[in-house]
Amino acid sequence: MPRHVKRGDQVMVIAGADKGKTGRVLRVIPDKKRVVIEGINRVWKHVRPSQRYPQGGRIQKDAPIHLSNVLPLDPASGKGTRVRFKTDSNVKRRIAVRGGTDLGIVKAGAMPSLIPSAPLVPASGT
Repeated sequence: MPRHVKRGDQVMVIAGADKGKTGRVLRVIPDKKRVVIEGINRVWKHVRPSQRYPQGGRIQKDAPIHLSNVLPLDPASGKGTRVRFKTDSNVKRRIAVRGGTDLGIVKAGAMPSLIPSAPLVPASGT
């Protein structure tokens, strides 16, 4: 399933405690359909003393939120927008529904439907 956001995108949170805030996508977790956004959904993590944290204590970190709760920002208007996918000459692009701005390439190269498939030959067991 294509994702409407990628790492490095500027996004707006549309639901939850941080609704209306914007930030940059630090990480996408496709298996869980979640994203980590800089400065959004901050949680306290309790750490015991170690070489990395000699004092121990509490640190704040960004927790993931569900992919459906974010919208990419339209570069032209600075508002959240839905995404449409468009394929031209074997290049799949993300297009902002609000304003039609190009949000970048999703996939470049030959599309699987355009590659002639070889006939399936069963492997011989001998």
